[in-house]
Amino acid sequence: MGQRPGCKQIRVNGKRHVAALILARGGSKGIPLKNIKMLAGVPLIGWVLRAALDSDMFDSVWVSTDHDEIEKVAKSWGARVHRRSPEFSRDASTSLEAIQEFARLNPHVDVICNIQATSPCLHPKHVKEALQMILQQGYDSVFSVVRRHHFRWKEVKKGCNANSTFFNFNSGFIHYFADLHLVLQFLLGGKVAYYEMPPEHSVDIDVDIDWPVAERRVLSTKTEIEHVLQFTPAVYGYFGRVKPEVVKLMFCCVSGCLTDGRIYLSASGEEMVSVNTKDTMGIRMLQREDVEVVLLTSSEDPVAKTASDNLKKRMGCEVVLVGQEPLSDLKSMVKQRNLEWKDVAYMGNDKADINCLNQAGLSAIPGDAPVVAINAAKYTCHSVGGKGAVREFAEHILLQKEKARSQMEQDRIDRSSS
Repeated sequence: MGQRPGCKQIRVNGKRHVAALILARGGSKGIPLKNIKMLAGVPLIGWVLRAALDSDMFDSVWVSTDHDEIEKVAKSWGARVHRRSPEFSRDASTSLEAIQEFARLNPHVDVICNIQATSPCLHPKHVKEALQMILQQGYDSVFSVVRRHHFRWKEVKKGCNANSTFFNFNSGFIHYFADLHLVLQFLLGGKVAYYEMPPEHSVDIDVDIDWPVAERRVLSTKTEIEHVLQFTPAVYGYFGRVKPEVVKLMFCCVSGCLTDGRIYLSASGEEMVSVNTKDTMGIRMLQREDVEVVLLTSSEDPVAKTASDNLKKRMGCEVVLVGQEPLSDLKSMVKQRNLEWKDVAYMGNDKADINCLNQAGLSAIPGDAPVVAINAAKYTCHSVGGKGAVREFAEHILLQKEKARSQMEQDRIDRSSS
């Protein structure tokens, strides 16, 4: 991150304009459109946008892109969009050129923080601590580094008879070489400092093989050794301000979520729906954790009363008929339970669910939902409707509750030791 020359002089209003800038070109060489590919149910760029917005350090948060779909996702996550010119959207274009173009077109911005879109384990505290070095400690530029420990050896060309030798290893001991590896690329100049990122939060995605590693890190609660030694679990992915442990109520659409959307007709004219036992188990898991589950049927795609009664009996859930705008029908239910929408999880699968997906503290859609619903949801399941999507979302809710408990425990330990 860096500031314009001479911008240490405070503006008339007493404040410099601080902007976050995430570069997200559409033409990725390694993974096509990787910036909006789902990582643990969230678009990759969503992880850093959430961290930037929740840091409360920026006057504006921008995504610089040349692609329509990236623009849509960026706006759905609350970012402003700088539409990059073709000149700076080529494979040969550098990050510095893209940042300079943004700076030229936004002269009101004094401090630019360029955040890598491919760093899903970034937390608001990392952004705050690095930016405070400019705003409070007088530095002009700050770049982020992470400490790495690797063996170093002499390279030997193929076919050569020479032996390779270690630079930092002998038979008596292993010496670790500390290598400062650039993670976030910032504009540099003037009085420069570095901010050291914890290695466990320094995950970067360049190629497909990085994806499962990053997803596992984002979802990790503890390492194997922590499990053995009973250490407090670490939270690597940042899941937002809303504490998942407050979720007390889940609304779940029957058609397209709990079922695959099909209705079966018997020879006698009876209507039937098919429900996956994985999904029913997911609902019971939530109920055991004191999360009330309410199933929703739609006036647009109603489930026969006999099927609704069977669902209610089998799962112990209230079944509610909603209209074309479910939010209007459900507001009173939330209020009657003395809850707020941040306490609610919602699972839908189409355009009619958008307002509820946006409003709920946690929201999800099955993997086969249309794009309009995907852009509104906070989590996109790998599983499709009627084939484990509800179970997957239930596990996601419970995982977030566990993470929140772990974080609360860590905060308690930190307070008691301070």
